[in-house]
Amino acid sequence: MSEEVKSKAPSEPLFSKKNRALVTDPLTDNNPVTVQVLGICSALAITVQVEQGIVMGLAVLFVLVLGNLIISLMRNLIPSRIRIIVQLVVVAALVIIVNEVLKAFLPDVSEKLSVFVGLIITNCIIMGRFEAFAMANKPWPSIMDGIGNGLGYAGLLVLVAVFRELFGSGTLLGFQIFGNSLPGEETGLYAMGYMNNNMMILPPMALIIVGIIIWVQRSRNKELIETH
Repeated sequence: MSEEVKSKAPSEPLFSKKNRALVTDPLTDNNPVTVQVLGICSALAITVQVEQGIVMGLAVLFVLVLGNLIISLMRNLIPSRIRIIVQLVVVAALVIIVNEVLKAFLPDVSEKLSVFVGLIITNCIIMGRFEAFAMANKPWPSIMDGIGNGLGYAGLLVLVAVFRELFGSGTLLGFQIFGNSLPGEETGLYAMGYMNNNMMILPPMALIIVGIIIWVQRSRNKELIETH
């Protein structure tokens, strides 16, 4: 009689508590920007308008999720000595795809984002997740990790952009919120003397807003004060 085949341990469910935590943790307690303090440059530079924040956030989400998947699939084939070079090649190829798609379908936004799309290649969040997670984990957890960190980054960009565009230009996604601010045709809050705060559209104000968000988050979670 042939030797009995050993039963395998049941595989972990795709949406187990552990895998769900890979998505939810970066949204709050382990946000890549407010907790790990990564990706700050783009948060300061391109959050003048909500549209730019959304597009940049989606671009990073795409690169991070697909890049994590590719690196995870290749993790056992990549020689240790050239792993950083391979990671850079992967992220560079994905960024080129994103850049060409933006130029083809959103040329105005692509022009506004300018070099910052190309600088996704050097985004510390992406390289950090490749090295710290995708190189050591299977494809599905790597995808979940990419989704979580990508959404955490995108959410912060949009939040900062909402404050900057709303109070700096009086608009959201290009739509007037406080009324019409044209000279001689003031309506809404502008008719009552409200004026746009031009400081909100300057990079230092983005840093202040990010700092306030970090302060609020850490004041609500005492563990962040002790561990970070």
